[in-house]
Parts: sequence; structure tokens; C-alpha cells
Amino acid sequence: MNDFFKFEADFVNDLRCIPMQVRLKLDNCGVKLKLSHWHQFTEQERQTLVEMPCMNIEERQKYREFLQNLIIDKTGTAASELPVEDNPPWMNDKEIPETIQTKAVECDLDITTEKWEKLTPLQRFALIKLSRPSHENNNFYPAVEEFGLV
Repeated sequence: MNDFFKFEADFVNDLRCIPMQVRLKLDNCGVKLKLSHWHQFTEQERQTLVEMPCMNIEERQKYREFLQNLIIDKTGTAASELPVEDNPPWMNDKEIPETIQTKAVECDLDITTEKWEKLTPLQRFALIKLSRPSHENNNFYPAVEEFGLV
């Protein structure tokens, strides 16, 4: 899973921001990685975090250990850990989260369950993150366009 989205194009060449695929892995392994931590990593370390798998329990544990060791090495302190959801909303292709429905209405869009089902878990994850009230939401509309929802 080394897919970058078009809406991430302005920063993926140098990986100056945390790409969605890494953000998904962070949620999967339960580590709160700060952008300040990310900026301390070398380009190769960032690339390793992009390429390293993090889907099953064993991979999640290895990813978490690798990432925490990297953060400790750079900062002297481990990152905060977050609970890992058993059934995260991006894995549910039958129910569109309320934050996405709200953001879609704001953008005058109709995201149907049929359209939602066709998205990959990474695409659903990206829309969930981009629709949160605490997020700037600049990339929500470009994402729905990219995912064929417009």
C-alpha cells in the first residue's frame, strides 16, 4: 500500500507532511505521531514508514515498536499511544459517518451508500479525516472529486 492521493501531491515528493496511508497505519497501531516528530525523521525513515505493512496484529505490533523506537531515538520520549478501534468506521462500507454526511451537505454533494461501498478503506479513512470539524477541510472536495463521488 504505497498509494498517494492526488490531493497530497504538493507534499509527497519530499514527505514533508504525514500522508494518509501513514496516518491510517498510525490509527491501526495506536500511536499519536506529531508532525514535529515526523520532521525529525530522515527521508529514508519516512519512506520506511510509508512502505512498512501495518494490517494484521503482528504487523501492527512491529510497526508500533519500530515507530516508537524511532521517536525515542529522535526525542528521548515515546509518543502517546491511542486505543485501536476493533471496528473502525473506514472498514464499514455500509454506513457513512455523520461527519462525512455533514461535510457533503456543506459541499452540496450526495454521497450514497452505493458510492461509499465502492471506496477502498484508505479512501474512506481519508474522507473521515478530512471531514472532521477540527481539520482545515481544504482537501475534502478535491478528495471526493478524486474518488469519483462528484
